[in-house]
Amino acid sequence: MRPRTILLLFTAVIPALAADGKLPLLRAGNQTFTNVTVTGKTATDLYFMHAAGVGNVKLKTLPPELQQRFGFDPAKAAAAEAAQLEARKRGVDPRLLATPPSTPAVKAPEPPAAPPPPVAEKADLSAKSFLGKSGPDIIIDKWLSPAPHRGGKWSFVDFWATWCGPCRASIPHLNALHRKFGDRVVFIGLSDESEADVRKMTSPRIEYSVAIDTKGQSLKAAEVRGIPHGILMDPKGIVRWEGHPAGLTEAVLEKILAER
Repeated sequence: MRPRTILLLFTAVIPALAADGKLPLLRAGNQTFTNVTVTGKTATDLYFMHAAGVGNVKLKTLPPELQQRFGFDPAKAAAAEAAQLEARKRGVDPRLLATPPSTPAVKAPEPPAAPPPPVAEKADLSAKSFLGKSGPDIIIDKWLSPAPHRGGKWSFVDFWATWCGPCRASIPHLNALHRKFGDRVVFIGLSDESEADVRKMTSPRIEYSVAIDTKGQSLKAAEVRGIPHGILMDPKGIVRWEGHPAGLTEAVLEKILAER
């Protein structure tokens, strides 16, 4: 795989910003985040939690007042991105050049009292949309768990990485979905990292199927720009839901399965 810089296009209008890095309301395009809490940043990215889950954005895409608030330095960011580009040319994973921000341990997000319709996450999508169409090619280099039996079942593919704090925070939520719907849905965690890197991560423990695609062919096919990103496909391979895994609540998944 050609290592990819994870990018989530983001524009924001902030009504108020508390000194502790919490935002009561944050708008990104036509998507609204509430109860935003910033958990960390690098020279290039800002990481945060919000009422519906977790996410990250490029600092350079924020409004000037927020860039100043979070100490964005264009020169340092440009240097970091230049180093990442040079690393790609040498065949080195650019993620090894920087230490990801530390994020506090968090509980899996609670399902909302009134879950949104299954396609509500489309406005905040961090990948190409395949909703209602045949899903992208999912290519597996190696299974790190027993290969699941997918015949006649739905499939949920979670694009993730061990270095991604928001991805790790989603694992308990996906474990819970796997325990409840595993007889109908095959849950697959797919990383573009090496087998050694994935096996080194023992907490949180993943209870569903785990595989690697070290060349990132699946990421490329799905045009994923930000992780975690999940795709739910019916037994015929048609995408019925897509978005941040936290948005696929038990209620949403139950409704989708019941309608098909």
